Amino acid sequence: MSKKIPLLIDTDPGVDDALALLMAFADERHEVIGLTVAAGNVGLEYTVRNALKLCEVAGREDVPVFAGTPDPLVYPAEDAAHVHGRDGFGDVDLPHAACQVQAEHAALAILRLSHEYAGELLLVALGPLTNIALALKLDPTLPQRVKRFLVMGGAINGHGNITPVAEFNIAFDPEAAHIVFTSFPHIEVADWEATIAHGMLHRSVETWLAADSDKARFYELISRKTRLWSEDSRGEHWYAADALAMAWALQPDGATQLEQRPLSIELTGARTRGATVVDWNRQTGAPDNTTLLVGYDQARFEAQVQRALGA
Repeated sequence: MSKKIPLLIDTDPGVDDALALLMAFADERHEVIGLTVAAGNVGLEYTVRNALKLCEVAGREDVPVFAGTPDPLVYPAEDAAHVHGRDGFGDVDLPHAACQVQAEHAALAILRLSHEYAGELLLVALGPLTNIALALKLDPTLPQRVKRFLVMGGAINGHGNITPVAEFNIAFDPEAAHIVFTSFPHIEVADWEATIAHGMLHRSVETWLAADSDKARFYELISRKTRLWSEDSRGEHWYAADALAMAWALQPDGATQLEQRPLSIELTGARTRGATVVDWNRQTGAPDNTTLLVGYDQARFEAQVQRALGA
């Protein structure tokens, strides 16, 4: 078998992150070399705890977990506990994992691993970009060592999910997002609008979660609150943003429509702070710094989800 692709995941688990991480652990072509954990969906204490639990559930206690910063770079932000539960995992009171968080800070771990896997590293960011922004401030040469960088975040046509125009991950820490998008010459972006275009039917998801596997039972339990909230507020489809981003990261040839455009982060607008501004007509003269996911093979996406759950 050919050498596995080293995969470093910056994450804020979170029910949607949990599914994406199970997908990554289940993919034989990639080796998860670490989880760097941010605050976002819930506070850092819980996101770290949840990352450790996911490693345990996946039988991957060997994967190191690194805690990052507990706050955005500049301004405080509200989490998404109303969606994910106070603890991020549906408030089902799971026992803590036996494995422990590493002493090294997440930003330092990102830099160290970028050297260890220089030119090979796949970096996937599923949460606010605070840890990666800190790493860039410590060492601006980080992008030179990352082969591929994919971000779940943004709303490329301004149809946000946390404000009318902004998506949660970017809006949680816009300053961090600005640093990241102005430092990396090219970023692959799976945004909220792509998520909406690739919803999964609740009835199908329920069938997969009824599978006779420990991972399906675990995920059915922690996602129950979120799925009920989603069905009540968003209708017959369930939207798993981080799972779609991970599907693209793991199987990039599943993309059916991609666009390359300049993208910038709005920091100061009274109603638009945190917006991802795409220069669709290339009017600014800025270089195309993003590849935007517009379409992905739905069957391939759902097959990856099912495989991750053992369905």
